[in-house]
Amino acid sequence: MDAADLKFFEAVAQSGGMSRAAKKLNTVQSNVTRRIRALECELNVSLFNRTGRGVSLTPAGEQLLPFAVRIARLINEAAHAISDDGRPKGSLVIGSLETTAALRLTPFLSQFVSDFPEVDFSLKTGTSRELVEDVLDHRLEGAFVCGPVHHPDLLQRKMYQERLVVLTARRETSLNAYLRKNDLRMVVLRAGCSYRLILESWLAHRGIVGIRILEFGTLEAIIGCVEAGLGMTLLPEALVGPVWRDERVAVHPLPNDYGHVDTLFIRRRDSFQSSALKALLALASPQFARRQAAKPRPSLPKRDFAKSPTI
Repeated sequence: MDAADLKFFEAVAQSGGMSRAAKKLNTVQSNVTRRIRALECELNVSLFNRTGRGVSLTPAGEQLLPFAVRIARLINEAAHAISDDGRPKGSLVIGSLETTAALRLTPFLSQFVSDFPEVDFSLKTGTSRELVEDVLDHRLEGAFVCGPVHHPDLLQRKMYQERLVVLTARRETSLNAYLRKNDLRMVVLRAGCSYRLILESWLAHRGIVGIRILEFGTLEAIIGCVEAGLGMTLLPEALVGPVWRDERVAVHPLPNDYGHVDTLFIRRRDSFQSSALKALLALASPQFARRQAAKPRPSLPKRDFAKSPTI
């Protein structure tokens, strides 16, 4: 089989028609048809059901498609590896929890972009579940997720440890008293969020189940709802001060069994680690952060945080 023929086959399978695949491949329809017929002749099977409305995969075509996708990906990875001369450059797409992006990545990303202008960097935020799936499906080169992660196809590296706290409205000074209320609500991100799962587990350990859930898409919306007294949430303690004014909410510590969580960087075991990714992980390391923190900083004018805008 020719890799180019498999590329044509994949394009037809994904677009659902010869003409649409031709547009995608920037060629004429007759060329696509010829390549598909040649591939079917070589394999001695029919790969597509032809109808007036387009094409659909036969059982043989469905079996071939994942191999075609894998071969195309391996060819791209091989070209990427060969062209990588140790100088960070090219595309780098990674994922991160929104909290990790705000707490840990933002401080060094400006330096990364400045130091390596030839890298086309893209960051996708999501829940740990979404990010793990994206790494496994090769949509991300790697991702910062909440541990633990157990998958035979993934390599993982511990990057940070976060102390978790429960956040409530400022007036709720006693967490035990708050948890005795009848109308408890959790204000959380969508399903798959690791902090949400930890909060649910901790509440279940205390015998609190069936709690109402309010889902929001951003951390800012969650904090706003907690501040307004709509419910409680669980987040890294370090996020409260630097990202939001700490007087907006009450902060309640958790027992050690639930109060700490590791942030891991994961990537596929069989993937090539580019020079761009190596450079980013070097800047993301806790050792680099400690070296930066130890450097003398110029004094800054005092700010009136009572008048600071909400981030």
